[in-house]
Amino acid sequence: MLPVLPEIVQRGLTGFRPLVVDGNILDPTLQLFTASLRASGVPGLVLDEHNLADSRQAMLDLCVALGGPPAPVAVSGVTVPGRLEGQPDIAARHYAPNTEARNVDGPAPLVVFFHGGGYVLGGLDTYDALCRLISHDAGVHVLSVDYRLAPEHKAPAAADDAWAAYLWAVEHALALGADPARIAVAGDSAGGALAAVVAQRARDEGAPLPALQVLLYPWVDLTAPSRSRTLFADGLVLTQRDLDFCGHAYVGGSGVEVTDPRVSPARASDLSGLPPALVVTAGFDPLRDEGERYAQSLAAAGVGCDLRSMGSLVHGFVNFKAFGGACERAIDEVTLALRAHLRRA
Repeated sequence: MLPVLPEIVQRGLTGFRPLVVDGNILDPTLQLFTASLRASGVPGLVLDEHNLADSRQAMLDLCVALGGPPAPVAVSGVTVPGRLEGQPDIAARHYAPNTEARNVDGPAPLVVFFHGGGYVLGGLDTYDALCRLISHDAGVHVLSVDYRLAPEHKAPAAADDAWAAYLWAVEHALALGADPARIAVAGDSAGGALAAVVAQRARDEGAPLPALQVLLYPWVDLTAPSRSRTLFADGLVLTQRDLDFCGHAYVGGSGVEVTDPRVSPARASDLSGLPPALVVTAGFDPLRDEGERYAQSLAAAGVGCDLRSMGSLVHGFVNFKAFGGACERAIDEVTLALRAHLRRA
């Protein structure tokens, strides 16, 4: 793990040349971090397309190293039964806040969380620090979902698992000690897309709507060209190579078109009637523009949308609390915004 150095030292190590794009200045800690990744020959999240086990382990190691100390919450394993024929049980993890210490009246809200990793990487342990932090700082229950990964499981496997987990949460919220009237869906990157897919499916199938959808730099359109994808195609954690590989791993050979709203929720023909959204983007992220476009489309369809643009940060910053500074402040802002939205729900 890189030490958190004074800004003047970080600037010196990167040649005192801040990276400025679209008026955003890359956080110096992240500039040093991404420069060190490039110097060590790390091309992006997918280190080796022919050995995904190494890439999955590398992401786990990175998130554990940079996630910060584990917040003190109660943690227990949960098994969610599959709802479709042939769908296996889904492992999940329940995080329960200490609501008594927070003087909270009644059961706390529940956040059903879907991790990122391009449908290929990530898991319960990878996002353990973040889910603990959300539970502790927002005072909410969190159900972290270990959905099936590609390429072993093609589309729409991840979306089906996310949907099954959400319906299970609706049915078992009281048993978890949570408020069944305040259940949110949340996720980052591919997990943000899954949260958006669940929100759309709940509306379309007449299921209880989530109280809130939290979309952290979401990957909502597998096909969308954008300026940010060109600007940040390489060298800033997530690369265009990662997006191409992961998109093909999940959708290629599945029979599901890349424009299908189950994998590209931004392509849905109707966004009206969806639950309120908290959308967070990062200024130095290939997915920046599509996340902002989706937020604008939601607002245009009459959906309440709170768009937070973290201009100095990169994709994946919610897993980088140990860097402190801008990363930690942004994580705190997201957590407090989540808490405030669910209090008003």
